[in-house]
Amino acid sequence: MRPFVPEPPVIARPRRRLRHPDLIGRLRRAREPEPAAQPRPDDGSLAAACAVAGNVSSPAVDQATTPPAWLDRARSWLAGRQARGDDDGEAAAVGTGGEPTEQACRAAVEAVAEQDGLVLTAGGAAERARLLADELSGFGPLAPLVRADGVTDVLVDGNGRVWTDGADGLRQTGTILPPERARQLAVRLLHRAGRRLDAAVPLADARVDGIRVHAVLPPLSGAGPLLSLRVPSRRRPSLAVLAEGWPDGERWQAAVQHLVAAHATVLVSGATGTGKTTLLSAALGEADPAERIITVEDTLEAAPAHPHVVCLQARSANAEGAGEVGLAELIRQALRMRPDRLVVGECRGAEVAEMLTALNTGHQGAWGTLHANSADDVPARLTAMGALAGWSVEALTAQVHAGVDAVLHLRRDAAGRHPVSLAVPVIEEHGAGLRMLPVLTDVGGRAVRGPGWDVLAARLKGRGP
Repeated sequence: MRPFVPEPPVIARPRRRLRHPDLIGRLRRAREPEPAAQPRPDDGSLAAACAVAGNVSSPAVDQATTPPAWLDRARSWLAGRQARGDDDGEAAAVGTGGEPTEQACRAAVEAVAEQDGLVLTAGGAAERARLLADELSGFGPLAPLVRADGVTDVLVDGNGRVWTDGADGLRQTGTILPPERARQLAVRLLHRAGRRLDAAVPLADARVDGIRVHAVLPPLSGAGPLLSLRVPSRRRPSLAVLAEGWPDGERWQAAVQHLVAAHATVLVSGATGTGKTTLLSAALGEADPAERIITVEDTLEAAPAHPHVVCLQARSANAEGAGEVGLAELIRQALRMRPDRLVVGECRGAEVAEMLTALNTGHQGAWGTLHANSADDVPARLTAMGALAGWSVEALTAQVHAGVDAVLHLRRDAAGRHPVSLAVPVIEEHGAGLRMLPVLTDVGGRAVRGPGWDVLAARLKGRGP
């Protein structure tokens, strides 16, 4: 009988536990082919995006933007790290509210690079970390354009084409955002500001990181999502700085300074993009530092360089149709907050009744903005808005004549953004309606005095210092 010889024991080697982000990274590296080389690839790197931003003044060949593979894996790495936060205390590095910290973005970029066997320089790692932060909590592929000098607007049309506006006018960048990516970016930006954007609420407007964001979704927008970003200047130009670029700037500057010092109530009119809010902010920067300025706007834009500014912003209704706080209510509340100067940004409708009522209750020195083609068209605009509030022409005429001292109209042309007309509202001879009497008018680059000069001087006599 053959003796029993026991078999050697099988020693099981411990299996290496794959963490979730490692597993996702390996699967994606195995399944996703490397993108083919393009003549001008937009590989999602910050350097490539900056190249587009640096050439916003001239159109380029259309190039669709798609996030690089490493960006998706870095996002997955952060998601896995946040999910493990309860166990190993790493959630604090990821940040709160879904916004990653700079440390977390850097760690994600370095982890993905290590999986790929890449060695990143300090500058390369910083660029990738910045791009990851833009993709998760910033303006995504539009971030370099938003940061570019001289850009005042970044626009995405229904076909995904990206445009910029600035000193050189409207220009196509050559970058294209696919519809789904444009929609995701719009939804995320509005969500950050507490606004809803979906099929039930297909349009929204909010302020994100100091930038006004407006979005419209299909079918209201037609082919694809529309995205409009209004980028404020990094530097708040003073009135003197603005006047340097105006034709006959010294005279216009002196006129605006006199309006502020005399506590004149002024409406700044003009088309979109003519610099109404910029001029309003610069003018209010000339106000006495001891005064209290209260601004009321749909979306916060005015930023006077003044030590005492209180800002109120309107709120849209929620999905149930509740919670709306409009400009009219905010104007009523602002009057209870002891304003020395009341600023109403962009009257568009029935709230003009509240504003004109406020101007006739002793609150001189107020400023506001409204859209109009010319100073002569302002009475018609005010009449139309007053009709929405149920006011008759006679009632509105009396309120405007008593409460509004002057209208300053701006235009954007070959000379840039500059004032072209200062006028005072007066009652028509037959007693019904208003007309604008010119005080200063731009004629061939010179500010020419008009018949309204003495009328305005008489209205402002005895005001100011």
